[in-house]
Amino acid sequence: MGSKTQQPIEVSRKKPEYEFFGPPGATLISFILPPLVYAITFACNDLSGCPAPSLLHPKTLDLDVLKREVGWPQDGLRGLFSLEATGWTLAFYLFNAILYRILPATETEGTVLRSGGRLKYRFNAFSTTMFCIVAAAAGTIAQGAEFPLWTYITDNYVQILTANTLIAYALATFVYVRSFSVKPGNPENRELAAGGVTGNIIYDWYIGRELNPRITLPLIGEIDIKEWMELRPGMLMYILLNGAFIAKQYRNYGYVTDSIVFVAIVQTLYVLDGQYMEPAIMTTMDITTDGFGFMLSFGDLVWVPFIYTQQTRYLATHPQTLGPLGLAGVGALLVLGFAIFRLSNSQKNDFRTNPNDPKLAHLKYMPTKAGTRLLISGWWGIARHINYFGDWLQAWPYSLPTGLAGYTILSAGSAAVDGATRMLDGRQVIPGEAKGWGIIFTYFYVLYFAVLLVHRDRRDDEKCAKKYGEDWEKYKKTVRWRIIPYIY
Repeated sequence: MGSKTQQPIEVSRKKPEYEFFGPPGATLISFILPPLVYAITFACNDLSGCPAPSLLHPKTLDLDVLKREVGWPQDGLRGLFSLEATGWTLAFYLFNAILYRILPATETEGTVLRSGGRLKYRFNAFSTTMFCIVAAAAGTIAQGAEFPLWTYITDNYVQILTANTLIAYALATFVYVRSFSVKPGNPENRELAAGGVTGNIIYDWYIGRELNPRITLPLIGEIDIKEWMELRPGMLMYILLNGAFIAKQYRNYGYVTDSIVFVAIVQTLYVLDGQYMEPAIMTTMDITTDGFGFMLSFGDLVWVPFIYTQQTRYLATHPQTLGPLGLAGVGALLVLGFAIFRLSNSQKNDFRTNPNDPKLAHLKYMPTKAGTRLLISGWWGIARHINYFGDWLQAWPYSLPTGLAGYTILSAGSAAVDGATRMLDGRQVIPGEAKGWGIIFTYFYVLYFAVLLVHRDRRDDEKCAKKYGEDWEKYKKTVRWRIIPYIY
């Protein structure tokens, strides 16, 4: 398949160039982030409050009381796992794989590898998700908020989280061990990732040792694990979790608010937009540069679906009404962010594809010794990653509908409280002393996403500095701002 003999990447004898603070950072991330997801899940709950009341008084905190408030399983850690929920989660992955095989797809080749060959890809994530959305909508029309899919997700939320976490660990370990079977010049064009062969086991396991690991399943055929995981099961789960929380709000109150519907719709559109543009993933760093390890497996299967849906999870218990003006405000911010993100990316892709296109004649660029051109006007003359700024602006409308978040739940039969929101079962939800503290959970995504984008910018800066040398320094003097014009 390849026209060249693959140049193998071996463990470097030089000092490895680590990211994420090297092996210590990789270890902390690998074994701290999963407990953090559980901590967020239990601390902001639908039993006692968000955050749980005891957490507001750390000096008098009683562990037994806290366990009751957060709904900690009576059988301890064993209660976090359910064989049944794990089975249904695996069935969900299998169903995704079947749809991947049977639904119509666009087949194309990826970018040129070091071997000179190209891998073939099959794209139908968009049609897969649309099929599932239609099926879920049909079930909801027939059975309402009691549709078993929705009730099962919310009733077994923690156990489904555990199942996906275990799958993420298992998958990262599988591809790591299997990467040692990669041989130079292999006909399958298997390659190792340059950043994942440092020789440090935990770091390579985390960052990803093999560039594009693939597996062939009976009746399903070949699946590119990295590309498939990035845009399929986790992204579909993202949408389904939001749907489950909308149904839960209806079961709690007998109505659905504009805020939760808005957040669910815009997040669904975000996912569908990415899946519709699935072929564009071929030129991203995730595909061309990064190996597939725990960083991506946990991010794709746990972090995205379970952290990114904290807003709808919150609103299912503490509903907020935005009204026409509120919807217009967050909608305008979303449109602004999306416009910056999409227009800037389109301009970049058009310039890369055909820099001599007459419609791009107004753009100025800087030639480099590497033979490529760097845009210094248009969107890319404003900031070096203006698309990141648009992406970050889109994160705010996800969190703003939760307001000054925080609530306390009063048991059924408690004296009526002014301003309380009453559930159908008689419980009351009030801001109380928790008001404002809930932003730790509902605005966590905005803060995290900012850190992620800054990190991506730093990685890209290092990569370009190596590629362009002094031309890159000259370029940075021309385009001064990294992401946010006149600020950063």
